[in-house]
Order: sequence, then C-alpha cells, then structure tokens
Amino acid sequence: MVMLYLISLGLKKEDISLGALETVKKCDLVYTEKYTSLYGNSLEDLKKLFNKQIIELKREEVESDKLIKESKNENVALLVIGDCLTATTHISLLMEARKKKIKTKVVHGPSILTAIAETGLSIYKFGAVTSIPFNTDNIKTPIEVVKKNQEIGLHTLILLDLNPAEKKYVALKEAIEYLIKNGIKKEQLCIGCARLGNNSIIKKGKAIDLMKEEFGDPPYSLIVIGNIGFLEEEASAFFNIDSKRS
Repeated sequence: MVMLYLISLGLKKEDISLGALETVKKCDLVYTEKYTSLYGNSLEDLKKLFNKQIIELKREEVESDKLIKESKNENVALLVIGDCLTATTHISLLMEARKKKIKTKVVHGPSILTAIAETGLSIYKFGAVTSIPFNTDNIKTPIEVVKKNQEIGLHTLILLDLNPAEKKYVALKEAIEYLIKNGIKKEQLCIGCARLGNNSIIKKGKAIDLMKEEFGDPPYSLIVIGNIGFLEEEASAFFNIDSKRS
C-alpha cells in the first residue's frame, strides 16, 4: 500500500528518531524543504544518514499537487525541520492527501514548541504563538497576540521570520524595536533565544538590555514573559544578563 509520509527531523541530526529512519527506508521518493526553518545539518549529512537520495523542494513545490500525485503510485516522504505539523503548510498538505483518499502517516519529533522549556519557563504557561515578519509596516497581529497573552498572564513565544535561501533573518534587536514601538515597555522582561535545541543561546533581561546582546547565528526567537512562577523564576535565573548596564 503506497502512502505519503510526513517525517520530522527535529532540530538537529541527533534528534532523528528510529521511527523516522525505519520509515524512510521503505520510501521510493524522499524530499525535504528548508524554507520554514534552519537545520543544524546539511543535505549531504541527511543523505548519508538515511542512505537515500534526498531532493530539496521549493515552497511552491510543496504547496502544489506534486507530492499528492506521486503518492498515488509510490511511497513518498517529506522530511521537515522540527515537528512536521508545526507549520500550517504541512497540515494543509496532510488534509489535501486525506481528501484525495491517499493514505498518510506522521512521524513526530522535537520542535521549538518543546525546546522553549530549556529557558526555564513552563510550556503550560505559554499562550498563543506569533511571528514577526521582515516588513512590519502596518502589521498589528504580533503585538495584539502579545497583549492578549499578557492580559491573562501568559508568556508569548515570538518566532522571527527567516529566508534561508537569501540568508535573511529578522534580528532580535529588530523584533524588540517593533514591540517597543507598539507599546511594550522597555523594562518588559523577555528572553532572547538563538538556535533553541541546537547549541542554544538563551539570555533573559529587560527588553531594552537584550537589544545590546549578541546571539550569534540564527534562527532567532523571542519570549515575552508573563506572570512568572517561583520555580520558573529560579530556573530561568541561570540566563539573567547584567541589567545595570546603561
């Protein structure tokens, strides 16, 4: 029976599960995409690990009916950074396959939505997730999400936009500038993150102070802290920066 497989790569090569390895073995066509995030290993690394030819697809190819058509006659796998159902693109692909009566299977893996616990904050105390794009002119959704989460005391995970093909990334400084411009206080406690789950850099401090910090290579994310519990305060204190600098 032929099938379409969505297979999670996690945040780095070491995250790849035995289930993912075994599933790829039985696939005739193996694809991946790198427009939704950055991965800690190269395409050549993945080819060696899976011992398969892996073809990288562009966004428009994933969003077309290419994979659906091929899955009617062959076992097709799409390798996805993080967890394969984090991005709406892949959920849409899964839904379309099911509508066309194509058998599907999902192999889950680690993603930034679980890696955020590395900051010391509880996953259960996060509200809606949002993202900040490259051009924030007249963009209100991110700040609206942050403020709604703040009203009920929840933390907000903000994913910063990226375009790996052109090596363009929204910097943490730009994201904080956007928040301050739209009403977030300069003294708001935040956590800046780079490469969560893969040689993570995590720094906690006031928004205005985090703007002066270096985080190294992308991808980047920002957490606006809500009501913080005692255990969270203690666990996240390991990442405090010097807030006394001018």
